[in-house]
Amino acid sequence: MAAITDHDSYIAAAPEAFRPVLSHLRDLLRGALPDAEEMVAYNMPGFRVRGTVVASYAAFSKQIGLYFLASAISDHAEEIAESGLTASKTGVTFPPHKPVPDHLVTRLATSSSTHVDD
Repeated sequence: MAAITDHDSYIAAAPEAFRPVLSHLRDLLRGALPDAEEMVAYNMPGFRVRGTVVASYAAFSKQIGLYFLASAISDHAEEIAESGLTASKTGVTFPPHKPVPDHLVTRLATSSSTHVDD
């Protein structure tokens, strides 16, 4: 994927099968983080609160990554596992045909924003 400057460009450049999921993630994150600034860092779209990136997403060859502050992932580790998702210290990856449940995206984003000043 070429260098991008905004969320719209990133989504448009993603593989076609990923675009609806990426657009939906963006909408969910925007709704959960109404005071966040949309930004792009390391060629990945995200949301920043008081200078800290609290949520971002990315399309890879076969999966999508959704990233938050590590404390948000640990706060919801049990729910992530119960959803059958694979998590790392700061993210969750999933195929586009099995996205993260909407309520979990919202909870992770909200939790991440509450940990900005930790």
